[in-house]
Formats: sequence, structure tokens, C-alpha cells
Amino acid sequence: MVIETKLQTNTLKLIDDLKSVCANYGLGNDGNEFKIITQAFLYKFLNDQFIAEAKKKDKNLAKVKDAEEFYKCISAMSEDDFAQLERKMDGNIAKLKPIHFIRFLFQRQNEGDFAKLVDDTLIDIATLNNDIFAIKTEGEAKVILFDRISQFIADPAKRDEFCRAIINKLVNFQFSFEGSFAKGYDFYATIFEYLIKDYNSNSGGKYAEYYTPHAVARIMAAILVPKEQHKVLRNISCYDPAAGSGTLLMNLAHAIGEDRCAIYTQDISQKSSNLLRLNLILNSLVLSISNVIQGNTLLHPYHKEGNRLKRFDYIVSNPPFKLDFSDFREQLDCDENRQRFFAGIPKFKAKDKSKMEIYQLFLQHIIFSLKPAGKAAVVVPTGFITAQSGIDKAIRQYLVENKMLAGVVSMPSNIFATTGTNVSILFIDGANKSDVVLVDASNLGEKIKDGKNQKTILTTAEEQQIIEIFNQKQIKDDFSVVVSYEEIANKNYSLSAGQYFDVKIEYVDITPEEFAAKMKKFSDNLESLFSQSRQLEDEIKNQLVKVKYE
Repeated sequence: MVIETKLQTNTLKLIDDLKSVCANYGLGNDGNEFKIITQAFLYKFLNDQFIAEAKKKDKNLAKVKDAEEFYKCISAMSEDDFAQLERKMDGNIAKLKPIHFIRFLFQRQNEGDFAKLVDDTLIDIATLNNDIFAIKTEGEAKVILFDRISQFIADPAKRDEFCRAIINKLVNFQFSFEGSFAKGYDFYATIFEYLIKDYNSNSGGKYAEYYTPHAVARIMAAILVPKEQHKVLRNISCYDPAAGSGTLLMNLAHAIGEDRCAIYTQDISQKSSNLLRLNLILNSLVLSISNVIQGNTLLHPYHKEGNRLKRFDYIVSNPPFKLDFSDFREQLDCDENRQRFFAGIPKFKAKDKSKMEIYQLFLQHIIFSLKPAGKAAVVVPTGFITAQSGIDKAIRQYLVENKMLAGVVSMPSNIFATTGTNVSILFIDGANKSDVVLVDASNLGEKIKDGKNQKTILTTAEEQQIIEIFNQKQIKDDFSVVVSYEEIANKNYSLSAGQYFDVKIEYVDITPEEFAAKMKKFSDNLESLFSQSRQLEDEIKNQLVKVKYE
């Protein structure tokens, strides 16, 4: 535990040090800062990962104590010995040559055109590993692993100095990721959240991104994949059509087993797709990088089997709720999309196009993309579960009539610090033909300040309470109900737990004498009130008599 805490502290400090370098060269809060930070971080990570794997495969390298000594040993290897070492290594590990190591660059930092050397090294690594680490756009263009980081410095005279500062931070920071590779997602989740906290916010304009809280992600994964199913599922396909940086998918993959599932994603944001790639690398899901697509899911869904859209075992998503999609709405309204958007396409809102309910399209796309017995968990605005008409009601009616609901969990307000919208989690299950669980968790959690915003934090016990009650289909007063599809239909397809709670009237047993005493007290009180009323009537009459015309 002490080693893990030290490792985590050092990792966070490295991120802060890299941010400090960017700030010193005028890139603090610059639009390209996140590229430099994440790529420098990834370069260090891939170096340490290669070293750790090489030590596992070569008994001589296993005796090496530090990175400098390792570099000397690896540089002294013959081409044949190095090639033999590479063949032994895990195919998910990035291929590196001796000239790709941080130590190689560090030893040449005083040479001319150092920025070019750094840039060429990163591009060479990206090219060498393009087949595994490149992500694709919907048009089949490949987005390689690294950029030329010096290009983000406007003044060419400062580029060598900037790259020298980055490499020095990576070399002089006396720690390695080597001790973390056995820890998996639980370790990297915190690191990744800290790494991207300034870069995955709602400042992205039209395609704003909201980081999904880990509590929401954990609840979704634990309900979709109960503990008894952990590590027993095989060859599972997992999908998110609005993946962002991948928090929901990482939790789901962690529950299933990273080596037992394949990740498929699409997201319109290039930034999010790059962050997702990093998340997959950190979580031993490198083989899924080829399934990461940057593009418009609604207009050009990429993942297909033959001529039809691919169907998935599990889908998780926190899609944007409201967004201006007026520029491509008409293209969606075509015969090809009639089945996919079975409940309709949200109307154009001329007064405020930013309030077009795009989540309704994502939700229909998700339902259409599920296998017959597939499961999904989707974050929706709480208003969706009770809307009395329109597309929302039509979607709920479709889920009920086709008996493919598992239930709903209504979350506390401000569970997302960046938006005041109340949210619920809709759970879909094509195999659930019986009762549906509705949970009202809106009163749970503790309110805290998160910058200028208020945020609700669930305790671990509260998370477990939600998960256990849902998975075990428990009924708890004013918290959860279990209802049939028929009951839901009779309530106009409402999925709000509160509408199914029993109204309880408390009865207290009393003796005849106590009853008589209570009735006498009521009678006496009434007589007193009547007496006061008569006095008031007389007073009003007397006052009226005194009124004279003048």
C-alpha cells in the first residue's frame, strides 16, 4: 500500500511538472497543452512498459537496477539478440528500438536541432507501431500515436530548449511505472482522471464533453455484470457510440475482464478519441484501439457486419443530452434510418437550436445496436422517464412492449458537477421478460463544493446499496419498487419509482374511553370556534349599523 501510494504521488507530480514546463513556455491553458502533456506522459509510460516486459523475458536484463544501466545493456545488444528479445515480448507492448529510449535523447540534448530529433523519434515510434496504436476516422484516415510536439511552440528559436526541458523532466524524475503494471485499472483510473481533468470539460463549445463520475460508471458496470459473472464471460463485445475518454467502457471491461472483451467506440471529438486511446493503452486493451473511430455516429455509424450495423453484447453510454444538430438533421430523416430511429427524430428548434434533444437519437441507436439478449446502461435526463408524450414516451413504450427493460436508477441532483440536469440511468436487458426494478436514489449522497459548482458524492456504502437492491430486485419503502410490464403500461409507461410507492396511512389502536375523550375534545373545540364566530357576526352587524351616508 505504501509503495502504491508513493507511486501514485510520483505519477501525479510528473504530470504537474510537465504542466509547469508548458506554462513556462507560454502553453499554459493553451489548446495544444493537453497534446503535449498526454504524449509526453505516454512516451514515458511506453518506455517503462517496454523495460518491464524486457526484464520478464531476459534473465540478464532482469538484474538491471535502473533505466540508465538498462539503456547501456540494450544498446550493447547485437541486432539478432535484440530481434530475439522482441519476438519473446507481448504483442500489446509498443515496439521500441534503442534509439527510441528517453536516455538516448537525454544523452544528445546538447546537439543541434534537438527538437527535430525528439519529433523524429516520436514519429518513428508511431510509424513502427501504426498497425496497433493508430485510431481511424470514419473516412478510414489513420490518426497516429504521436505528433511533432515542438510544432506547438510558435518561436522556432525556443523549440530545442522546450524539448530539452521535457526530456529532462522525464529523465530526472526518479521513478518508474514498472511497479504499477500488475495493478490494472483501479490504479490507473485515478491517474487518468487527474491527467485529463483540465482537458475534458464543458469548455469545448458545440461538442462539449462531460467527464462521467466514477460512481456512476461503477454502478452501471456492477449492475450490468454482477459479481457472479465476473471473469466467466467470454468473447464479449462492448460498445459506446459517444465514448468520450472511455470511463464507462473501462469500468465495464474491468468487470468482464480486459482479456475477455473487445471494445468498440465512436465519438465525433478528435480530442476524446486520443484520450480514449491513451486509456486503452493504460488498461491493457491495446488490441481494441483499431476499433476506436473518430466520427459522427448518428450520421455515419462505422461499425458494421456486412451491410447492416453491428450488434453488441453490452452497450454503455453517457451521450450528450441537448445539442444543435440542425446542420445534419435532414440527412437523418431518410428511409435508411426508419428502423434505427423508430420513435422519431427530434424537431428543429429555431429559437434555440442548442436545446435539440440529441440524446433521443443516441438512445434509439443504442437500442437498435443491441443483440437480442444484449444489455445496455445509458445516462438520460430524468425528465425522460416521465414525459407524457413525444419521442421519450414512444421509446419507453417500445421497451415495455418488447419486454427489454431491466430498470431505472434515478440519481441525486448534481451527481455531475458540470451540469445541473438531474440524471437517471436506464438499464436495458433483452433477456428480462419479467419484473422491472425502479430505484429512487435522489436523496442519497453528500453535497460538496467542486470549484464554483456544487457536487453530490455517493459513499461506497450507498453505491453498494443501489447495486445490491437492483441486482437482487429488493423492495424498500420510499426507495425501490419491483413492477411488472403491465403495471408500467397502466401508468402511461412512467419509469419513475415514486409513482409506484404505496401511500401509507398510519393507524394507532386506542380504547373506547380514549376515543370518547378525543371526540369530546373535538366537540368542545368546535363549540368554542362556533361561539367566536357568532360574536364576530354580531360585531360586524353592529359596525354596519353605525355606517352613515355623508
